[in-house]
Amino acid sequence: MTQIGKPPGDDSQMRHAGRDAEGCPPSSRRWVLAAAILGSSMAFIDGTVVNVALPAIQRSLHASAFQAQWVVEAYALFLAALLLVGGSLGDHFGRRRIFALGVALFALASAACAASGSVLWLILARALQGIGGALLVPGSLALISASFPQKERGQAIGTWSGFSGITAAIGPVLGGFLVDHLSWAWAFLINLPMALGVLWIVWRHVPESRGGAESAGRLDGWGALMATLGLGGIVFAFVEAPTEGWTSPAVLAALAIGLVASGAFVAVERRVAAPMLPLALLRIGDFGGANLLTLLLYAALGGGLYFLPLNLIQVQGWSATAAGAALLPFILIMFALSGWAGRLVDRFGPRLPLVVGPTIAAAGFLLFTWPGVGAGYWRTFFPAVVVLGLGMTVTIAPLTTTVMNAVGQERAGIASGVNNAVSRAAAVLAVAVFGVVMAWAFDRQLASGLQAIGASAEVTAFLDGQRSQLANAALPPGVEGAAAAALRQAVNEAFVAGFRRVMALCAALALLSAASAWLMIGRGAKAR
Repeated sequence: MTQIGKPPGDDSQMRHAGRDAEGCPPSSRRWVLAAAILGSSMAFIDGTVVNVALPAIQRSLHASAFQAQWVVEAYALFLAALLLVGGSLGDHFGRRRIFALGVALFALASAACAASGSVLWLILARALQGIGGALLVPGSLALISASFPQKERGQAIGTWSGFSGITAAIGPVLGGFLVDHLSWAWAFLINLPMALGVLWIVWRHVPESRGGAESAGRLDGWGALMATLGLGGIVFAFVEAPTEGWTSPAVLAALAIGLVASGAFVAVERRVAAPMLPLALLRIGDFGGANLLTLLLYAALGGGLYFLPLNLIQVQGWSATAAGAALLPFILIMFALSGWAGRLVDRFGPRLPLVVGPTIAAAGFLLFTWPGVGAGYWRTFFPAVVVLGLGMTVTIAPLTTTVMNAVGQERAGIASGVNNAVSRAAAVLAVAVFGVVMAWAFDRQLASGLQAIGASAEVTAFLDGQRSQLANAALPPGVEGAAAAALRQAVNEAFVAGFRRVMALCAALALLSAASAWLMIGRGAKAR
C-alpha cells in the first residue's frame, strides 16, 4: 500500500503529454482509453496488493522482514528511477510500441514472480516488473493525450480517473481475497489476463504516435543510470544495515555508491542537453516548494502505510482480505471529495490548502500511534484512516494545480512528470529509512519485554536470532501455553512500539511538508 490511488501529477501529464490527435480515428479512441485504463490498472493494483500479500510471502519463502522490504523496494526503485525515461522512450520510438513493450515485460515479470521458489528470484522478478511499469505507466497517459483532441480530452481524463479510483479501491481487497483463498502467487497472476487483453487491443486498435521534433533526442541515459544507482545504493544501505550493521563493508560501499551517484546525477543533469530533471525548474519558487512538500508528505504516506498491513495481519491477526479493506474509507473519501478539493485553489489560493491538508494528514498519522495489540478497527484504525484520507484529499488536487501553474504551459508535461517521480522516489527512500527505525524500536522494546516477563537466557538468545523476522518471529521450540502467549505478546508489543515510532515520524514529516508550503509556496517567482 505504498502508493495509494494516483500519484500527484498523473492527470496533468495526460493533459500536456501530447497535442496532436489527428492520427487516431474516432472509432479507435474508446479502444485507446480501454488499453490505457487496463494498462495503468495493472501498475495500480500491483502497487497495493503486494503489501497485503507480504506476510504470506514472508511465511512461504522463509524470508526475513528486510528481504520482504526488497520485494516492495525492487519494484518501486526501478519504477521511480526510470519513469521519466520511459516517457521519453515513447516520444522517441513510438508510444504504442513502448507501451506494448512495457505491458509485455510487466506480464512476463508477473509470471516470474508467481513462479518464484525463493525470495531472491522474487526480488529479481519484481525489479523487472518495475522496469516494465516505467515503460507502461507514462505510455498509458501519453496514449490518451495523443489520441484525443483537446475538446474531448477532459472527458477521457475523467473516465480514466474514475476507473483508477475503482482500481485503487478493489485492488487490495481482491489481492487479500486471493491470498486468503488461493495463494500469494495469484496476487501476481491476476496481471496476466489483463496484459493479454491490453496487448490484443493495442495490436488491433491503437495507432502509433510519436513526439514532435522537440522530443527528438530526449534520451537521458546517463541521468537514468545515475538516478538508479543513487537511489539503489542508499536504499540498499538502509535496508541491510539493521541486519549487517552500519560498519559492514557492503553497507558502507552501497552508501558511498549511492551518495556519489546522486552527486553525479546532479552534475549530469546540469550538462546534458535534454535532462530528465531540468534543475532550472527547481529554482521556481512554487515548483520547488511543491516538490519539497511532495517529497516529505509522500515519504510519510509511502513509508508509513508499508507497515500497516504487516501490523493488521501479523499483530492484530486479521485476514489478508480484511487488511486490504482497511484503507477503503481513505480511497472513498478521495474519490468523493476530489472535485471539491480541486476548487480550493480557486477560492483560497494554493498556500492555505497546502498548509491545512498536510496538517490534517499529520493528525491522521498521530492517530495511528493509538492502537495497541488486539485493537479493533472502528474505534482505533478507522478514525486514523478517515483523518489521513481527508488530509490527503485536501492536499493532492491543490498540489497538482500548484505544480502546473508554477511553470509555463510548454513545460507542464515535464513538470508533472517530475512531481510524479518525486512522489515515488520519496516512498522508496522512506520504506528503507523507516525500516531502520522499526528495527531499532523493535529490538529495544523486545529486550525490555523479555526482561519484564523473566525470559530465560536460552529463550532470549533464540528470539535474538529471530529479530530480523519482526512480528513474524518464531517462538522457541517446546514453549507452549501461558509461556508461549507471553512471548508472543512481547513480540507483538515490540512491533507496535516500532509502528508507533514510525507513525510519529510520519506525522513530523507531514508537519514539515506543511511548513514548506507556508514558507515557499505563494512567495517565490513563477515561470514566465
